Amino acid sequence: MTGFRDARTLDTATVLEPDLAIIGGGPAGISLALSLAGTKLNILLLESGGENFESQNQKMYAGSIGEQSYIALDAGRLRFLGGGTNHWGGWCRPMDEIDFEARSWMPHSGWPFPRKALEPYFPRAQALVEAGPWIYDQKGDAETASRGSVLPLGKGGLYTSWFQFSKMRGDVLPTQFGKRYKDELTRAANITPLLQANITAIRLSPDARRVERLDVATFESNGGAGKRFTVRPRFVVLAAGGMENARLLLASNDVMKAGVGNQNDLVGRFFADNPIPRDVATLVSFAGPLAPFYGSNQKLDDGAIMRATFAPTAAFCRSAQVAGSLSTIEQPIELDDLGKAAVVTTAIALGVDASNAKAYSLGCGMELTPDPDRRLTLTGEKDSLGLPRLKLEMRIADEEFARYRRTLGEMGRQLLASGTGMLRIDKHSRDDWMKTMDWGHHHVGTTRMHADPKQGVVNADSRVHGLSNLYIAGSSVFPTYGASNPTMNLIALTLRLADHLKKVTA
Repeated sequence: MTGFRDARTLDTATVLEPDLAIIGGGPAGISLALSLAGTKLNILLLESGGENFESQNQKMYAGSIGEQSYIALDAGRLRFLGGGTNHWGGWCRPMDEIDFEARSWMPHSGWPFPRKALEPYFPRAQALVEAGPWIYDQKGDAETASRGSVLPLGKGGLYTSWFQFSKMRGDVLPTQFGKRYKDELTRAANITPLLQANITAIRLSPDARRVERLDVATFESNGGAGKRFTVRPRFVVLAAGGMENARLLLASNDVMKAGVGNQNDLVGRFFADNPIPRDVATLVSFAGPLAPFYGSNQKLDDGAIMRATFAPTAAFCRSAQVAGSLSTIEQPIELDDLGKAAVVTTAIALGVDASNAKAYSLGCGMELTPDPDRRLTLTGEKDSLGLPRLKLEMRIADEEFARYRRTLGEMGRQLLASGTGMLRIDKHSRDDWMKTMDWGHHHVGTTRMHADPKQGVVNADSRVHGLSNLYIAGSSVFPTYGASNPTMNLIALTLRLADHLKKVTA
C-alpha cells in the first residue's frame, strides 16, 4: 500500500523515476491509473491540487478572454483531486456514430476510427461514472414506459433519446472521482498519488524525440513558491484537462521552440465547448403535460436515473447538413394571448383537441464545428510558479445558430405531422442567442487526434506525433465533439489508451 503523498514533504532536488507519470488527477487521470492498477508498472499520479479546494491552486487557472464573451478561465474548472467531477452535473450519453464520421459539410471533422472502437470500453466507463445499467437508446422507451408515454413525433429527423446520470453511494448526484476512488487508489500497490505537485515544464531530450523529465513545483502554505523537484518517467500521460494540456505543451518550449507537439501550430487550436442556449423555443403539447422524464431526472426501479432529450438522426444530419444537438424540456410556461390564439387556430386546422394544451420552454446542448481560429495561446503574464497564462479566443459563427434553427424547424414539422403539438422558435438574431447563452464547461479539441501530424497533435493511440513516450488523455484529443456530454466518453477513450499502454510498456 503506497497511500497518498504530499509533494511538499519531499526534499528539494528529489528525483522520482516511475515507469509511468500521469499528469492530472481528474476523471481521465484517475480512470487511467485505476485501469493499470495491479500491473507491473510503477505509476506516479501527479495532481496539482490537494484533496479539497484551495484558492492558491485555483488561481493558477486564471487567464484572459478575447472579444467574444465566455466563462472566466478559472471558473469553469477545478484544480484539486477529482478535477471536473467535483462540479459536473453527471449527464452521461454515448457519442453517436456520426460524431466520429468525416462530414462533408463540417470542415476538419472526423476521428481516425469509428465509434465501434470505443464500444468495448463503454461498460467499464459506465461503471466508473456510476450511471447504472446501460440503457440509453437501446431500451430507454421500454424502461420508462411506466412513467408516461414518449411524445409522438411524425416521421422525420428527430427522435426521443436518453441521458443517464452519474450517482454516488446514497444516491448523491454525481460521482466525484477524488472522493469516490481515493480508497482504490490507496490500495493499489503500484500507484503513488502525489498531491500538490504542479508540473511547470515537460522537458524533452535534445533530439526532441522523447520526454526526458518533468519539472515539478509546490506552493508553501503562505501561497509562495516552495520546493522544486524532478520526475524522470519512462512514459508520460498528460491528463490535465482541455486547457491545461495545451498550456503545458506550449509553455515547454526549450527544445521545440513552438512548444511540445506544436511543430505544425496545432496545440491550442480547435478549442470547443458545447453551447447551451436557454429558452430557444416554445414547445406546446396539445394533449397536456408531458411525461415527467422530459422535464426532470427520473429514477427507475433498477437504479438508473434517466431524462429524455430530442436528438437528430444521422440521416437528418446528413440531408440537412446540421451539427449534433440535444434539446431538452426546461420548464412549463404560460403562453401569452398571441400564443394561445396560435394554439387554437393550429388545433382547429389539424382537427385535434387542444383544450388541455401545455407549453414548455426548450433548451439545448449544441455541437460546434471545428474552428482552428478558436484557440488558446500564451500571454506575457505569468502565474506564481512562472508559467505563462492563457488567452482564449472564443468564436461561435452565425452558421452554428442557423444549423440548429433547421433542427428546430424539423421538430416543429414533426409535431404538426403527428397532430400532437407545435413549436415556436424564439431566437431570431445573434443577440437573441447570446443573451441567454450558457456553456457546458466541456473543454475539448485543443490537442486533437488525427493520423496526419499536419492535422492533429496526437495519433489514433493518443500518442503525441513525433514523440515516443508522451500520450494525452481526456477530451482535448477529440477532433470533433458531438453534443453528448464528454465525461463518460473521454473515460472510454482513456480505457482504450490503458490497453495500448499495457502493450507498449511491457
